[in-house]
Amino acid sequence: MAGLQLQEGQSVQGLRWQVIFPFLFSWLCHSVSGQIHYSINEEIRKGSIVGNLAKDLELNVKDLSRRKLRIVSEISEKYFSINPHTGNLYIADRIDRETLCEAAADCVLTFDAVVENPLNIFNVQIDVQDINDNPPIFLHETLKLEMSESTSPGRRFLLQKAEDLDVGVNSLMSYSLSENQYFALGEKVSTDGSVFPELILEKPLDRETQNKHELILTASDGGNPVQTGTALINIIINDINDNSPVFTQDVYKVSVRENIPVNSTILQVSASDEDEGINAQITYSFSNTEKSIFELFTINPNNGEIKIKGIIDYEAKKYFDISLEAKDGGGLTAHTKVLLEVTDENDNAPEISITSSSDLIPEDSAPGSVVALIKVHDRDSGENGEVQCIIIGDLPFELILSTSNFYKIVTKNYLDREKISSYNITIQASDKGSPEKTSRKGIRLVVSDVNDNAPVFEKLGYTAFIPENNSPGASIFTIQARDLDSEDNAKVTYSIMTRSDGEDPLSSYISMNPVTGVIYAQRSLDYEKHKEFSIQIIARDNGSPSLNSSITLRICIVDQNDNSPVILYPSPEVDSSTFEMVPWPLNKGL
Repeated sequence: MAGLQLQEGQSVQGLRWQVIFPFLFSWLCHSVSGQIHYSINEEIRKGSIVGNLAKDLELNVKDLSRRKLRIVSEISEKYFSINPHTGNLYIADRIDRETLCEAAADCVLTFDAVVENPLNIFNVQIDVQDINDNPPIFLHETLKLEMSESTSPGRRFLLQKAEDLDVGVNSLMSYSLSENQYFALGEKVSTDGSVFPELILEKPLDRETQNKHELILTASDGGNPVQTGTALINIIINDINDNSPVFTQDVYKVSVRENIPVNSTILQVSASDEDEGINAQITYSFSNTEKSIFELFTINPNNGEIKIKGIIDYEAKKYFDISLEAKDGGGLTAHTKVLLEVTDENDNAPEISITSSSDLIPEDSAPGSVVALIKVHDRDSGENGEVQCIIIGDLPFELILSTSNFYKIVTKNYLDREKISSYNITIQASDKGSPEKTSRKGIRLVVSDVNDNAPVFEKLGYTAFIPENNSPGASIFTIQARDLDSEDNAKVTYSIMTRSDGEDPLSSYISMNPVTGVIYAQRSLDYEKHKEFSIQIIARDNGSPSLNSSITLRICIVDQNDNSPVILYPSPEVDSSTFEMVPWPLNKGL
């Protein structure tokens, strides 16, 4: 695990960082056993270096281009970028911790860093630290109070609290009140730990002497430097409203499911006031400064009924902290809080993304060869977000869980391009929700050829009959062989095998076109000299290494009547007075 701290105001050149390895990475093929951890301040300048991810992952910088180091994330790649040549991790966009994580104690951005050749995935976590960039804010810049001149000293008036979007020491720490002779400042701690300022009357009021007071309430946070927010308190002195409203509960807790229909009632709060008449008439309102509260909820000012007016999405926000105020007709108020928990519904289908894939795979690839790396993610939680993946159909591929939500598609056995030249692989992801939601993603994979088939002749042997006295150069026969491979591996050339000792006079009579397989007679053939002969023909493909096969062609010379009879006896040199009778053939047809 690597850690990096960016101090506020540090320049990029002066960036100091520290890498700590409590344990070593166990490098397994296509798997991860380590995690990179950085820490940065929010609002850090765009272009600042977070750290050298390649170095922290112990990657060779020279190999980065080849290994294609990159970020895989739906959110984090908006805020971070990687230099593919140096491995430096940069800030790509403004990071506002309050926008990303609101008031959460921990704000962590995560992404997966992927490299190839070989394929590995690393989980990177970046802690976003809070800086004091938000002052305390009062929902209303002017607070109006009305109180009776008969109010007894020591009476407490609960005031609106300020809200600070920062966390930790940078959040709201204290309140102070402008100097005056009638009022002091106190605090009321709610059962959930929230602190509300209270105005404490220290001496009796006299409406006839002074019927209005203006005070400045200041809220200060604990940052350095300190940031403050103020509200003006207008106090109107009138007669006898000596009871504030009281809610039935300090904190209301309610649970609603996401996607609850708009205009549904989720809760009705109630406050009571012991006064009579206008001083007992209560008006309900929200006292939050958070914009989303006003966008998603409404409250009936007369009866305290809270309804939904927008879409509640568990994946967007799981909890709501709603502050309410009850004010009576005399201006006295009471405050309470509604803690609303959103429960998850199975409203998101799994998402399948192709992280890395190859369009081609050689047919001689060994079983277990990686075809693609996919990531599966379901935005739901619990069983609604648990995903299972399968490959649709009977294909020679299988899915292997690599790490987290990553799967490898690997071959189960050897492929044969001559049987199937391409595959359409469909991955189906299903969650465990009820009802189940599924999604599919298709990958097309082409099987590339290797030279694993030799040329094959159409017959086991050939015989050609050629009349003697043929014309030299005439075509006498054609032989064809076919190769099941493709492209160069299927291009066949032909040749005649000659004896290595050169004692093959008949080879000079025959020639062959190496491309078409057409055989030609180079000379005129004479039946009376050669009645028949055989030649060996080789068909060779253009693969590497080349494959070949051979066949025997038997050439038979067909006799033509190209010779006159010759008298063998008696010889012209013998005395002509001597002769011999030759018997007449019995069968004249012979």
